[in-house]
Amino acid sequence: MKKFSAELSEFEIDGLRESSLSQTVRVGSPALEEILYRPFHILNHGFIRVIDYMGTDASIVQAARVSYGAGTKKVQEDRGLINYLMRHRHTTPFEMCEIKMHLKMPIFVARQWVRHRTASMNEYSARYSVLSNEFYLPEISQIAWQSETNKQGKSNKRLPEDHSRKVLEILERLSTEAYKKYSHMLDDLSLTRELARTVLPLSVYTEMYWKIDLHNLMHFLTLRADSNAQYEIRCYAEVILNILEKWLPLTYEAFIDYRKDSVLLSKKCKELITRMLNGEHITREKSDLSIGEWQDFVNMFNIRPSAKAE
Repeated sequence: MKKFSAELSEFEIDGLRESSLSQTVRVGSPALEEILYRPFHILNHGFIRVIDYMGTDASIVQAARVSYGAGTKKVQEDRGLINYLMRHRHTTPFEMCEIKMHLKMPIFVARQWVRHRTASMNEYSARYSVLSNEFYLPEISQIAWQSETNKQGKSNKRLPEDHSRKVLEILERLSTEAYKKYSHMLDDLSLTRELARTVLPLSVYTEMYWKIDLHNLMHFLTLRADSNAQYEIRCYAEVILNILEKWLPLTYEAFIDYRKDSVLLSKKCKELITRMLNGEHITREKSDLSIGEWQDFVNMFNIRPSAKAE
């Protein structure tokens, strides 16, 4: 049974890089060119490779100014304009930049990934090709109890190590057995691939090409590089954050400042901050917030009773 593999050798990667080197008049990112085609390995079998891109920080500035060429503006002025665009949610100039990546991830991560529908993607098809015998197995440190308060997340309490190792044994045994049945149905029973694949678990790896503009990429990162995101997809998002920093350093700075590490305040919370700054002693009863809203507000600003809130 012939298995599909999109892994490239260093020789093949170097060949791709050399064949793509040519003179061009379009704007380019030297830092991104340096990592083009090279895989960033994630989890036990996954990776991210940048395949192509369009635009730089200068492209965003150019679109905002509706001018031609890189212009004569200084970096500090470009930074100020990009900060302004990010701060005031002027998103169209960010759509002038795009990036295409080759991704390899467990299927359950891919099913979260495709929720971000403002992108173009083409996934490896198990109807036409045979999947490789590669499954995701979590690290022991990531095996935890189900959260009692968050229905779609895990608690901070880890399972005892003997329980965790038992979980790993079960996952590995079931994955191995599933792949044996999959191979048996394909090779010995000549079953169609589209049916044979149904026996495989969500931990099997899939691959896709994914192209997205910068505005929607930043929305993806806001959600998936967040501490509340599932660990596995967050691993990928953090690598993409590093790629964004190399590709668009000014935009990356603005994104971290105004989006990723910022907070969104409701009208009520904004009014509470104003009252507190004016010296008023605020309690939850005076805040007109629900218990959950109050707890979020307190945690958001690390408020303690000494800061005139209780």
